Amino acid sequence: MYNPTLQPFIDSIIASKKFKNSTQDQYFLHRLIANIDDIHAIYARIYGHLPQAKDLFGQLIQVLFQAHLDRSPALKNRDEIKEKKGQWFLSNELTGMSLYVDRFAGNIEGLASKLPYLEDLGVNLLHLMPLFKSPEGESDGGYAVEDFRVIEEKLGTIKDLKKLQAQLLEKDMYLMIDIVLNHTSHHHEWAKKAKAGNPEFQEYYYLYDDRSIPDQMEESMPEIFPESSPGSFTFQESIQKWVMTVFHQYQWDLNYRNPKVLIEMLDNLLFYGNLGVDIVRIDAPAFIWKQLGTTCQNLPEAHALLQLIKLCTEVSTPGMAILGEAIVAPAQIMEYFGKGRYTTHECDFAYNATHMALQWDALATGDTRIMLEAQHELAKKPLGSSWITYTRCHDDIGLGYDDYMIANVGFTPYLHRYYLKNYYGGIQEDSPAAGALFAINPKTQDARISGSLASLCGLEKAIAAKDSKWIEESIQKILLMEAHCLFLGGIPMLFYGDEAAYINDYSYLEDPNKSYDNRWMHRPIIHWEKNSLVKKKGTVENKVYTSLKELITLRKKLKVVADLKNIAWLPCTNKSIVGYVRYIENERIYFLFNFSSLEQNIPVHAIEPNKQNKNCLWSKKQVSLEKGSLLFQPYQFYILADS
Repeated sequence: MYNPTLQPFIDSIIASKKFKNSTQDQYFLHRLIANIDDIHAIYARIYGHLPQAKDLFGQLIQVLFQAHLDRSPALKNRDEIKEKKGQWFLSNELTGMSLYVDRFAGNIEGLASKLPYLEDLGVNLLHLMPLFKSPEGESDGGYAVEDFRVIEEKLGTIKDLKKLQAQLLEKDMYLMIDIVLNHTSHHHEWAKKAKAGNPEFQEYYYLYDDRSIPDQMEESMPEIFPESSPGSFTFQESIQKWVMTVFHQYQWDLNYRNPKVLIEMLDNLLFYGNLGVDIVRIDAPAFIWKQLGTTCQNLPEAHALLQLIKLCTEVSTPGMAILGEAIVAPAQIMEYFGKGRYTTHECDFAYNATHMALQWDALATGDTRIMLEAQHELAKKPLGSSWITYTRCHDDIGLGYDDYMIANVGFTPYLHRYYLKNYYGGIQEDSPAAGALFAINPKTQDARISGSLASLCGLEKAIAAKDSKWIEESIQKILLMEAHCLFLGGIPMLFYGDEAAYINDYSYLEDPNKSYDNRWMHRPIIHWEKNSLVKKKGTVENKVYTSLKELITLRKKLKVVADLKNIAWLPCTNKSIVGYVRYIENERIYFLFNFSSLEQNIPVHAIEPNKQNKNCLWSKKQVSLEKGSLLFQPYQFYILADS
């Protein structure tokens, strides 16, 4: 039973003229009663010391009620369908694609016309990159939001988005969009009012009269973009104050010590939920709480705020899952799934950024042992939560795994990372990869990697060399990387263009708003005459697309691939071969991958002690294990089931 001191907040809902005591209202009330005690406990832990805490908590509850009222009957019906499925997002039947609407299809209306293309591929979840209004030239790819309720004009309108969502609903497809909780554009109305001297809205941000506190904070805060935006504070001339700008100087960090900020941003998030969003991607959640003397990342209060947000969505938009975009060390990522009583009640998803980076490590070195070193940490993910698995995304590739994992296999961490940066960053001349280094830190020489999947797998250089054997090897690398993600567990998220083997797009260099950021090389503008080649047999586009389509189709048939903590990694008998078994009851399917450019083999007892022959579900051939070893061609993979 909830705390009786919270009864007045419940009574205020029941007494409202908007409360009709319908079946749906009763469902809402039951969810509120079930969660209000935890919601209040977390809220009081963060804000209970403030004199206005009680009144603002009442406002928070009213925001939840209004979001329930605003939720359409169609979405409430889908909430019930999802509830009957259980944790719907753990299914093996989901495959996503992340895309920029304008670069993929021009606008939202154009995207609707491309749904048949995505359906044919097997994609049934769309992650639309930032859609909401942001200033040209200071948008950070849409992550500097000027208005959380207005779609960027070139993309369309809220009406267009609702129409697209209705089409997705008809096709049983799912929608994911971003919300930027950490900061706003300095053109946002709150920032404008703060610049004009309004003290209420100055409390929405971190503002300081002099450099004393900023200087102290920067002693322990790492720089995010040391090349383009050094430091974490910017001087605002109009009010003669320093404002916290952790990412870019035009992105003002929100002050969640102020409960009004939480309530406003929660209201925006629920607004997105009522647009029909199935998964909301919270951008940079690790940064949302700041504390002097810390890195201002991954602090306990940030986790508490995420838990509070999750509980609130369970009340008002129960069919919506939450993805926390926390690109942090393996041990830290587990905290974003919640701990203790809030396990699986913080973020439903996290990016498996560690494994993404480890795939690129293995591809460059032909050595999978570091990948295996990380699995004891990744296995700690609780049942009921899931990963987004991917080969790459719109961001750079950071080598975000721990030094001890590298050292444990006998490598020197600094030299190993140095090799990887040279291999992928356009420095090592004999490397097949075509990429570039991003955000080089002049103090530490730390850097991240830009480049498309195809270019980093060698296809760009292979095409330039007109080397057919090299081209085929590059295609096999692409498929190896994609297959490894598709069957690993979680929702695989393709990045647009990868399905048609797009190489780096260097046109960004001609745009002064993008030329400073080489990540735009792997954010291509889609040319549909090129994409039409996916249907032309023998083309590179066709080979990648049709193979990827077959892999997605196979994934949807294999219930063993659902994310039920049903994966076991095989012991290492050959450093170039990595494998795992997925299982449900007596069903076992083995997934084996050769990350080497050379032929390799493993003893069959590593996968089948009885030497029982298997069927390869990928090649559709029987695989004999009677000879005692299993042979792999360069970059070959097997998906083995019982005959």
